[in-house]
Amino acid sequence: MKRIVAIILVVALSLPITSCAPRQPQVSRLDPNKTVDLTGEWNDSDSRMVAQKMVSDCLNRPWLPQFRQKNNKKPTVIVGLFRNKSSEHIPTETFTKDLERELINSGRVNFVAMAEEREALRSEKRDQAQHASMQSAARLANEKGADFMLQGVFHAQKQRWQGQQVVNYKVDMELINIESNMKVWIGTKNIKKHISQSKYSW
Repeated sequence: MKRIVAIILVVALSLPITSCAPRQPQVSRLDPNKTVDLTGEWNDSDSRMVAQKMVSDCLNRPWLPQFRQKNNKKPTVIVGLFRNKSSEHIPTETFTKDLERELINSGRVNFVAMAEEREALRSEKRDQAQHASMQSAARLANEKGADFMLQGVFHAQKQRWQGQQVVNYKVDMELINIESNMKVWIGTKNIKKHISQSKYSW
């Protein structure tokens, strides 16, 4: 009898310890190009898709063949400021990198580094001017100027009702001739999402 009581006591004492033990997280690897939308918020798939669509539209408009015919060269483009006027956090740096990739890989335009990157490069050239040999040092005042700047703005509109939400992300972009300040292209892309949850908390 005492042995049975002891066994029951050991089992009873071990139960809370087992139930309180942390569960092992379940991890699975996903295809980076696969769209995974858990919350309906702006994500990497949205950024990549908008960049692809907008750059494709921009490069297939009249301004590009007109510039090449007039100047007999590819235009040089730089990505400027992208403002987030939505109430949601949107990583604009990730989006501008997606734009850079699409523009460079298109092979249809030349591309120069953004302002922050240029400052780092200029610092390196100043350092080379002091410490590197004359033959190997990168020259100052030998940068390639951009012909056009691509810039834009993010907006988001939301409608909510009893656990249902529709959010519309709108990205407005424009390409501007830096010398003349003339806008040569304007594009807009919308992404609309419907989110629902049974126990709503909005």
